[in-house]
Order: sequence, then structure tokens, then C-alpha cells
Amino acid sequence: MALIAADGSRPPVWRLLYFWVLIGIVSGALLGWLAPATGAALQPLGEAFIALVKMVIPAVIFLTVVTGIAGSHGLGSLGRVALKAFAYFLFFSTLALFVGLIVAHLFQPGAGMHVDPATLDAAKVHGFEEKAHESSITGFLVAIIPTTLASAFTSGSILQILFVAVLFGIALTLVGEPARPVTDLLERLSLVVFRLVTIVMWAAPVGAFGAMAFTIGKYGVGTLLSLGKLVATFYFTSAFFVLVVLGIVAVLNGFSIIKLLRYLRAELLLVLGTSSSEAALPALIEKMEVAGADKEVVGVVVPTGYSFNLDGTNIYMTLAALFIAQATGVQLTLGEQLGLLAVAMLSSKGAAGVTGAGFITLAATLAIVPKVPLAGMALILGVDRFMSECRSLTNFIGNAVATLVVARWEGKLNREKLVRALDGKPEVLAATPLERDPD
Repeated sequence: MALIAADGSRPPVWRLLYFWVLIGIVSGALLGWLAPATGAALQPLGEAFIALVKMVIPAVIFLTVVTGIAGSHGLGSLGRVALKAFAYFLFFSTLALFVGLIVAHLFQPGAGMHVDPATLDAAKVHGFEEKAHESSITGFLVAIIPTTLASAFTSGSILQILFVAVLFGIALTLVGEPARPVTDLLERLSLVVFRLVTIVMWAAPVGAFGAMAFTIGKYGVGTLLSLGKLVATFYFTSAFFVLVVLGIVAVLNGFSIIKLLRYLRAELLLVLGTSSSEAALPALIEKMEVAGADKEVVGVVVPTGYSFNLDGTNIYMTLAALFIAQATGVQLTLGEQLGLLAVAMLSSKGAAGVTGAGFITLAATLAIVPKVPLAGMALILGVDRFMSECRSLTNFIGNAVATLVVARWEGKLNREKLVRALDGKPEVLAATPLERDPD
């Protein structure tokens, strides 16, 4: 596989995979718009690609976390990384909830709609209401522990894989030198698995094409326009959070958020096309290591961030909850709003391993304020898919920033590698899955 030419130049853009991902997104959107029925019928293409990525995620997380812990400087180092990561997650997840709350008050996206809750089709959200109990803290504690070691790899839960990987890594560390052959084997296996990730990513353009065609074909541009104020407000808020809030965090930690976004452009396109941040999880792990973050830090922060650092989801929950209240004419007291925010903070962690977590946690959050009709969720059901893309993008960027920040706090961020990566040096970019020449 030729990554760069002998003279050090980059391959032409049409030979890079992310270019074809972009083509897939645009083509899918056009097909969904011009031939909605055909576009909606292509849903299996997007789902198949997501299934392919989810197939390799358990191995990627397990190998990354285990080898990272086994190669660390002891359990004390691991504990510090985990503690700093969770402190970061708690602060910025809470801040994201407050940002959503404040923006909802400033822009009032649901004001003036005067929707009668009795006219809403509650059946549309019945399934989400039934699943809302899964986002309780009790459900979370049960869901994190697998039935067996092997079942963690078949459950589809990132939390269960992470739980087993951390325990296995700690066990390797405690055994010490006698376990070195096992660690060496896992490190070699990592090389094979990440090459497998590269092969899987060759299907990314097709997956992005099918997913985008389905979204536009199924829900239509008209659905997006009908609730355009809510969608526009959510996109604006997410952009503000990324460029201003995370931008300030980046500057304080010695890097540029704009350069980071440029560095991650291929993965961001993939997330946009598939509406799933999981689709780019393996690539994010590899890119963070290429950018100079220590393997131990990456192994802890990225997988846990996918469960606990959901900035986009948190913005969505408070903004959507207040939108429904405004649209149905419900006046919430300050105490009720703060209570809603507190429950959202807990339920977002509880539903970390639940499919469709954004919509389900919204149901769990609204349940704490009986004044807000749960049937009001039907108002946003049609545009939730469009907001899902933005949620995934914001979550993905938030975890990239968190990884670099925690690595810097730990003194485990190679500044030279970071500068080279963010400045777009050919040999750095060529080392990442979506920017390789598939030949």
C-alpha cells in the first residue's frame, strides 16, 4: 500500500478515502432528495457499514485499553489518568447542559407554536418511554457488568468491554514479567486488528451514501424546514460550544481547535455521513496516538469518553426539553428546570450503553417533570435524525479535545508530534485509516 510517493509528496486527493466519503454523502443527499423512495430503501447500506465497524470495536477497545494499562507506569498512573478524565467529563458535560438551557431561554425555539398535547400521537414515542427505565443509574450498574468475560464482546456495550479490558490490564500489570509474553502477543494482535480497521473503512463511502440517502429520502428536506428553528438553534449551540468553549480549552492547552478539526476532517465526514460517532472510534484512537497522546491515556480517555463525555447529547437534552415545554405552553419554574438539568446529568450517564441514547435519555429526563407531556417528543421525532448528526459530531470532537487535554495534564503529550499532526505533515496524515491510499 503506497502511502506517499518516493519524493514525499501526497497522493492526489481522488485517491484518498475521505474524498470518496464526501462524494458518498453528497450523492446520497441528492438521491434522497430527487428519489425519496429509492433513497429510503438504501437504509441497509448504512446499517451494514455501521455493523461492520461495530464488529471490530470490541477488539479495538480491548486491545487498546489492555496494552495501554500493561505498558503504563503502574496502577497509580492509571488511577490518575482515570480521575482526571472523569473530572474533565463531569465538568464539561454539566457545562453543556447549562449551555443548552441558556440558549433555549435566549432563542425560545418553541415559543408561539401553541401545540395542544392532546393532539399529539403519543404512540410514536411509546417505545422510547418503555426504554427510559434503562437509563436509570440502577440499570447502568447492572449493564456495566457482563454475564461472562466472553459475553462482554457480544453484548454490543462499550461499557462492558471497557470493564473487562480494565480488569484484564490490571491483572497483567500485577502479574508483571511472567505476563510479558501475553502483552507482546496483544501488541502484535493490535497491528493486525488496526489493519483490519483499514480494510473495513474501504466500505465507508458506500455506508455514508446509503445512510445519507435514507435520511433525506425518509424524512425529507420539508421535515427539516418545518422545525427549522429548533434544528438551527441546536446546530448554532453546538458550533458555539465547539468553537468557543472547546476552542478556549484548546488554546489554554496549547493547540488550535480549528487545526484539530482539520486534522480530524476525514473522521468528521464519516460521522456526518453515518450519524454515528462509533463509526470513527477506531480511527480516533489511532489518530490521537499519532498526534502524540500517550497510548495509556488514549486507551482510558477515548472509550470512557464515548460513554461519559457526551457534550452534544447533553446540549440536545436540555434544549429539546425546553423546546417541548415552550411548544406546549408549559411554564417551568427555576427549581423544575434545575431538577430537569440534574436528572439529565444522571440519565445521560445511565443510558451510555443504550441504543438511541439521545432520544431515550430525553424521555427519562422529561419523566421527572410531569408538567411537560412526554407525548411532546413526537414534535421532534421527525427531525431527530438531523440533530443526531450534530450530536455525534459534537460528542466526537469533545472526546478528541478531552484526550489531548488529559494527556497534557499527565505530561504524556508529545508536543512535537502534536504540532506535526495538526500542521498536516504528509507522513503523519498518511498514517491514519481514512487518509490512506487504498491501493
